[in-house]
Amino acid sequence: MVVALATTFSEPSTIGWVLAFTAAFLMGIAKAGLKGLSIFNVTLMALAFGAKQSTGFIIPLLLFGDVFAVLYYNRHTKWPYIQKLLPWMVMGILIGVVIGKDMPEHQFKIGMVLLIIISLAIIVYWDRRKSQTVPTHWSFAGGTGVLAGISTMVGNLAGAFTNLFFLAMRLPKNEFVGTAAWLFLLTNLFKLPFHALVWKTISTESLLLNLRLLPAMGIGLWVGVQLVKRINQKQYRRFIIIVTFIGALAILFR
Repeated sequence: MVVALATTFSEPSTIGWVLAFTAAFLMGIAKAGLKGLSIFNVTLMALAFGAKQSTGFIIPLLLFGDVFAVLYYNRHTKWPYIQKLLPWMVMGILIGVVIGKDMPEHQFKIGMVLLIIISLAIIVYWDRRKSQTVPTHWSFAGGTGVLAGISTMVGNLAGAFTNLFFLAMRLPKNEFVGTAAWLFLLTNLFKLPFHALVWKTISTESLLLNLRLLPAMGIGLWVGVQLVKRINQKQYRRFIIIVTFIGALAILFR
């Protein structure tokens, strides 16, 4: 596996390449609509390239997937939900830029996992009661957005929080994917200069490595589209809840 220092990205070992290609494949599936898999590709990339370096390394790959998702699902986008969440996510990203280097990681992980699990428990409770009400107070979008922004800047882990928000809003499958596609394209573009110029986790070497991973991601995008077509709304919602829960637990071991 690679041990990356400063802005230097070395050639991965064979194991490193296997982890990276697997991560790129899973990233493609996630970007094509099976939200909740992000924690797994983030973890694999961290093992292949190092935790800190991988946060910037995968941004160009994420943007590639975001562009595909926007083009494919654009007609399903619900902009009012983006308008509710995006300003708060931008605020969270800026907070993450400042505190990212000195944040006590262990405490952050525990707090994030507890919030995700508690929120999931509330959503499952709503589902069992067959409640059709959704949170309308600004503090729900505000709190979720800020936490998602911090999480995406520090570890590309916003998916768990945005999944919770869209689940709570009861967005249908295609609207869920299309709205998330635009949201992540905008936030990843916003993060790009901070990673390249402030944290210096993106370099010419990392971009060349990204190019070699694009085929695996392309295959993942195709597989993801086929899977989303075959999953109905109830199965999709259940899948997101289960994978988000597993992902929250996996954060502790990353």
